[in-house]
Amino acid sequence: MAGTVTHDPPPTAQGRPTRPLIVTEDAELLDDLLRLCAAAGATPEVHHAVPERGGWEAAPLVLVGDDAARRVRGAARRRGVVLVGRDQDDPGVWKRAVQIGADHVLVLPDGEQWLVDRIADVAEGVGRPALTVGVIGGRGGAGASTLACALAVTSAREGARTLLVDADPLGGGLDVLLGGETAEGLRWPAFAASRGRVGGGALEESLPELHSLRLLSWDRGDCVAVPPQAVRAVLAAARRRGGTVVVDLPRRLDDGVAEALAQLDLAVLVVPAELRAVAAAARVASAVGMVLRDLRVAVRGPYAPGLDDREVARLLGLPLAGEVPVEPALLRAHGGGKPPGVPGRGPLARFCKDFWQRTLVEAGAA
Repeated sequence: MAGTVTHDPPPTAQGRPTRPLIVTEDAELLDDLLRLCAAAGATPEVHHAVPERGGWEAAPLVLVGDDAARRVRGAARRRGVVLVGRDQDDPGVWKRAVQIGADHVLVLPDGEQWLVDRIADVAEGVGRPALTVGVIGGRGGAGASTLACALAVTSAREGARTLLVDADPLGGGLDVLLGGETAEGLRWPAFAASRGRVGGGALEESLPELHSLRLLSWDRGDCVAVPPQAVRAVLAAARRRGGTVVVDLPRRLDDGVAEALAQLDLAVLVVPAELRAVAAAARVASAVGMVLRDLRVAVRGPYAPGLDDREVARLLGLPLAGEVPVEPALLRAHGGGKPPGVPGRGPLARFCKDFWQRTLVEAGAA
């Protein structure tokens, strides 16, 4: 059980201490808290009372055993204090939490996963979550994978920590499109058994690095799906690292794709400017819209008679993200040339750069 008393602590800023502080004399409770810290990848400081020399104020997270509530009552008020106990039927725990200025009351063992997540946030130095953008084709061959690669490459070139996620197991692999099918690193099947929390730093370091970005793609094996819990855990870890995450989405919706959609800040629907593509895209938009609120359309020429980018957006009832330039790299699979967006110049690169500038301003990240 975990309950909120006042407010959440602010994100841990880069350069701040990442060791949580434990204050308790309860040996059994201490053993449990040390076990949970180990599970979260954190090494705590342990004291029986308020530590001297600023340890109370400097710690990013303070776990106060219910036995120590009286001993810390005179400590300076601060955010990030959690009062931890065991007795779910003790009504006095809330009064003691208020007396020490605790943000949360947590009762073990029910609140263990919540506490592991909070400790892991501290250990990883979590700040602003990544701006997470999905790209999906309005019909087959729309160029969504190519645009996803170009957006990710552009983001990395602009200096942002960038992760490109291939969520389409039947798409042939974005590592191939980026020319990195032999690059060392883990692919999706390695995360199929993931549950709970995945460490953001460990995830990033385990993935192939191509064109200054990290890529999570598929291997050439028989695995064509991972459980929704694994998708949730992996994408949540990616978001905690900050920067940008670009997700190449399949047109079909299953439980795993729904989990991916739930993690997105927005998605771009790539639609060729032809009537059949618009009709197909309307069905995709209807399905995606049940999960994702912010869906925008990017229109790709050449245009059928009577259509332009604004008309396509009007027919779909979606805001216009822009016109995707017609370039050979957008119309064919990777054929040995430079991957999409890598040259850093040309209409496609300009489209991607403008997209990020607008989107980052909207998100308040620039």
